[in-house]
Amino acid sequence: MPGGGPVSADGPPADSDGSRRGRRPDLIRLASLLGGLAVAVVAGNWLGLLTAAPAAILLDRLLRRIEPPADRNRRLREAADLPLAADLLAAAMRAGAPVDRSVLAVAEALDGPLAARLGRVGRTLLLGGGPEEAWSALDGVPGAERVAAAAYRSSNSGAALAGALTRLADDLRADRATAAEASARRAGVLIVLPLGLCFLPAFILAGLVPVIVAVLGDVL
Repeated sequence: MPGGGPVSADGPPADSDGSRRGRRPDLIRLASLLGGLAVAVVAGNWLGLLTAAPAAILLDRLLRRIEPPADRNRRLREAADLPLAADLLAAAMRAGAPVDRSVLAVAEALDGPLAARLGRVGRTLLLGGGPEEAWSALDGVPGAERVAAAAYRSSNSGAALAGALTRLADDLRADRATAAEASARRAGVLIVLPLGLCFLPAFILAGLVPVIVAVLGDVL
């Protein structure tokens, strides 16, 4: 056979996203360098030259903390699909299917990034991989660490895992409802704050200034 890399549960080796990203220009670093250069140009003196490098480093760190919209959308969709996936897994296991077949069936029933992750979990289990190796495919999915922990504890007992997954699905839905309520409250505060800032000058002019003028008139 011709030589090549090992074949994983995901199929033949291919160019990874990391290698493709490595061939692309680092746009964040480029933007940071341009920002530092802009600081030096705007300042136009030795102070600008001294602050250009720290400004570029600070801008680079700030930009790298911003989650790309595609990553955020994928994360939110995975978190939204996780409770349903847990319910489907529990139902498949209660029907008598082993864990690996249950995971593969749920991966086929779902659509989206979580389905791809579950497909990797199921294929790894089917090929004889351990629970830790298999369920690590869910790393980074909010709440999935609890699914993986339940699978570790019940790796040889489909019935026990089914019950744990049902309870976990309910907990995940409750957590999502709580997070949505907190987000709505935070949005209400953020909406009211600009309105308050708009009314503040009018309040000062109409309420405080006449009182201050009257007091000063009596004193003087």
